[in-house]
Amino acid sequence: MSSPGNQHLERINPPELSPPTGFSHAVTATGGRLVFLAGQTALDADGKVTGDTLPEQFARALKNLLTALRHAGGTPDTLARVTVYATDIADYRAHAPELGRIWRESAGRDYPAMAVIGTTRLWDEQALVELDGVAVLP
Repeated sequence: MSSPGNQHLERINPPELSPPTGFSHAVTATGGRLVFLAGQTALDADGKVTGDTLPEQFARALKNLLTALRHAGGTPDTLARVTVYATDIADYRAHAPELGRIWRESAGRDYPAMAVIGTTRLWDEQALVELDGVAVLP
């Protein structure tokens, strides 16, 4: 279904698939301008990784992603796709409810198509999580 005030994206969650929790199975986009968002970790303005825990780093990485999106002219509901790279999938799963709360508080309930990928390490060695994405602006 389309989000109110955001008719260029349609989130599709077929009843034949497992009910999505914190993501959409598919997102279609019509018209608009694509914004490709680079991977964001928990770097502060000085280029230092902040936060010792996955939830702390996730919150900062999401804030950084949304800041880049906002400066490109977008808002959280224009996100069509987000990929999360995590260095510890078990830790990610253990914190999933808290990460969901952080997402909802920062980005709302219009979930993009998402994937979580396990990786051995990220560019910044202290980084536990990285998010990148694609948005479609009207």
